[in-house]
Amino acid sequence: MCTATTYYTKDHYFGRNLDLEYSYKETVTITPRNYEFKFRKGENVSNHYAMIGMAYVANQFPLYYDAINEKGLGMAGLNFPGNADYKEIEEGKDNVAPFEFIPYILSKCANVKEARDLLKNINIAKINFSEELPASPLHWIISDKESSITVESVKEGLKVYDNPVGVLTNNPTFDMQMFYLNNYMSLSTESPVNSFSKELDLEAYSRGMGAMGLPGDLSSASRFAKATFTKMNSKSGDSESESISQFFHILGSVYQQRGCVHMGEGKYEITIYSSCCNLDKGIYYYTTYENSQITGIDMYKENLDSGELVNYNLIEGQQILMQN
Repeated sequence: MCTATTYYTKDHYFGRNLDLEYSYKETVTITPRNYEFKFRKGENVSNHYAMIGMAYVANQFPLYYDAINEKGLGMAGLNFPGNADYKEIEEGKDNVAPFEFIPYILSKCANVKEARDLLKNINIAKINFSEELPASPLHWIISDKESSITVESVKEGLKVYDNPVGVLTNNPTFDMQMFYLNNYMSLSTESPVNSFSKELDLEAYSRGMGAMGLPGDLSSASRFAKATFTKMNSKSGDSESESISQFFHILGSVYQQRGCVHMGEGKYEITIYSSCCNLDKGIYYYTTYENSQITGIDMYKENLDSGELVNYNLIEGQQILMQN
């Protein structure tokens, strides 16, 4: 499972945790403006916005998990099992395969408004990348420097929701995730006052008791509540260092440790990587499960007018600075 979020200080940030029990050896992948996207049911696009993100590259096609483009639009796909419903090819629609949905949007759209307009005619089609790589059940968060939306292809059709919290996890559907926040409306960052009974002399005996009841388990609904509470109440300076540090702390509030979610056969779900993208500067930061040092890649230090993908393997070994 996964968690995606936004965070805004002087600059604007977008990223996610990828929680799985295995890795495809994904890389930070830069797609320059003149790389040719060969979409399965649409016209090939060879001149578009450049983008950077985490992807598994198969047959020279970047299967992006999350990415941002040079205009400051970010997008991530999160697991949505049991709810995602992809459709048959529909005449008169822009039929887009799930695996090409991120590059399709980011190659064409500069902001959330343009993405909304493009979504009006999109059909998420039931198309596999290959026999070995069937379509994953996903829903998506799309964010720019001002707002976020959630996109879900379900049995009733394509749903586009305003996302006022800028957070997304997995199940249930996004409207229900937002509804469940009503359960936590009494939580606060302040110390609680006794409203239990005027006849009892009750006092707070610890810091942080205003948030008692905030879930700490690793289910997707609980992670949504925890990440939203943490993000909505986060404070930091507005420097790049302070901002990305706080962003990774927000994601760390719903981090998955090996051993806590058993998938059977000795496999455990973990946070394989966490990402933080500066939407204004085009920088992709990441950490991995084994390497908590923040690594950054600046898309503007590459030739963005090229037609070839640029891939950076993840630095996965722990980086430790010895002070003596």
